[in-house]
Amino acid sequence: MPSLKDLRNRIASVKATQKITKAMQMVAAAKLRRAQLAAEAARPYAERMEKVLTNVAASIGSEGQVPALLRGGEGATHLLVVCTAERGLCGAFNSSIARLARDTAVSLTSQGKKVKFLCVGKKGYDILRRQFGGQILEVIDLRAVRNLGYEDADAIGRKIVALHAACEFSVATLFFSRFKSVIAQIPTAQQIIPPALPQRVPSGAPSAVYDYEPDAEEILNSLLPRNISVQILRALLENAASEQGARMSAMDNASRNAGEMIRKQTLRYNRSRQAMITKELIEIISGAEAV
Repeated sequence: MPSLKDLRNRIASVKATQKITKAMQMVAAAKLRRAQLAAEAARPYAERMEKVLTNVAASIGSEGQVPALLRGGEGATHLLVVCTAERGLCGAFNSSIARLARDTAVSLTSQGKKVKFLCVGKKGYDILRRQFGGQILEVIDLRAVRNLGYEDADAIGRKIVALHAACEFSVATLFFSRFKSVIAQIPTAQQIIPPALPQRVPSGAPSAVYDYEPDAEEILNSLLPRNISVQILRALLENAASEQGARMSAMDNASRNAGEMIRKQTLRYNRSRQAMITKELIEIISGAEAV
């Protein structure tokens, strides 16, 4: 049975931990609003980019040569770009993204495909290296980046395009967590090479005919690499908001659990202390009666 000193030390330790978790919760709450606004602002541009690519790609048909980034959907080598956080203490945020990437890799491997990884974020690498250490091409560290911008996403996009040009893979899939709310983040897999463009739904009204200058093939050659960077930027911003939301929720739960532990340990301490006092009183009374 622990002594009163051990119980006091344990209660003090849990109280100190609770102060840390409450502080981290407040910091995450302060960062969440800004990250959420940035993620929501990036969504319309990324979705509109996909629509533009769909319209331009549909106009090519058999008139021009289809760009390399728009082909290769049935290749044997897949690149999985796994975007996670650089830090932990955010619940199941990192593990859920890594789990989705791992399940996808196992499924592709069972189909006879070859799988490679590009990890954006240290935590994803720490999880995946145990099972796929030899298949990880590179780990991109974003700890030095304070405010995510298009330049950071474009640097990653250029690396992916360069790997595709070197025939390192034929299909690339982006893994991230889409922000829905503070308590809900949705692990998402999005194919970016070739892009999973939405199908054009024919309408009853006559469609307009567009002439492109320069031609559609040249426009696609310019827009496709930019679209990869845009989708990566969207994924990073979604991750940033999801990370703060998950951390806020996790630290709130940790603070509640610490409070419950403090309550139980305090009750145990008081009972032990009362038992010791009662025991000493009994010994004093017994000694007095013996005299």
